[in-house]
Amino acid sequence: MAKNILHMLSPLRHMSPFDVNMALDAGYDSVVPYIDVKLEEVMPLVQDAMFSRSPRDAVHTAVFIGGKDAVLALDMLEQVRKTLLKPFEISAFADPAGSFTTAAAMVACVEKILKKKNGKALADTHIVIFGATGPVGYTCGVIAALEGAEVTLTARELSKVQAKADEIKQRFGVTVQAAQAKSPEEISSALAGKEVALCCAAAGVQVLSASMLAAAKSLLVSADVNAVPPAGIEGLELMANGAELAGGSLGIGPLAIGDVKYKTESGLFQRMAGSPKAISLDFRDAFSLAREIA
Repeated sequence: MAKNILHMLSPLRHMSPFDVNMALDAGYDSVVPYIDVKLEEVMPLVQDAMFSRSPRDAVHTAVFIGGKDAVLALDMLEQVRKTLLKPFEISAFADPAGSFTTAAAMVACVEKILKKKNGKALADTHIVIFGATGPVGYTCGVIAALEGAEVTLTARELSKVQAKADEIKQRFGVTVQAAQAKSPEEISSALAGKEVALCCAAAGVQVLSASMLAAAKSLLVSADVNAVPPAGIEGLELMANGAELAGGSLGIGPLAIGDVKYKTESGLFQRMAGSPKAISLDFRDAFSLAREIA
């Protein structure tokens, strides 16, 4: 029986130990990291991995794409797909900084609470995302917009978040709004009229205060991925999964999201390792699985 070998590519100086551990625990026999990988280097690396084994054993070879840039990871994944040549095909999975599986888990958890507690679908909601220039916020925006939600991306600088909104339109064909949310007044303005708030800001930064939540009369669900004190949402407990916050909205904490994220990433690694044919996995596959888990 051929061993399952995973080649892990990162454009950064280090491969994430989190992802290495996850891959080995999910069943890979060998995990080999490659760092400082440029987009143009993906093809020759994949060719070496692909042609070094027989067509029968090629399916036991896979590529993982890390880093911290969601768009670059998608471009690298596309480069893997373009390189494949029947019958020498291998699997690939992109999850830069865990952002695809984290975003998938976050949106899936919100979707569950919305449906269970409010009888609403994602497509019927107005969603605001704080910290949307990062990979988790960006990916949450793409997932929610593709599901039909009305999405507003926010960040401290309008030019940067507008560039992300334009990129989403060009790449995925969906329209999202962009707004600056730097001052308390701008944050409150962005929150007004929204049913869902997703906090994807930097660790240890409180985005939404209790007074902001209390003033947001339309808000139904708030979620945060920041597990470093202070919480991104004031009053939100780490394990909260539908707990009431100031103003009456229901909160989802980072460890509740993290539990689904962990199971999603592990599940996708297992799916790839056990697949009888080559498969390609990105945030869409992560969201599909996170929905089942949540």
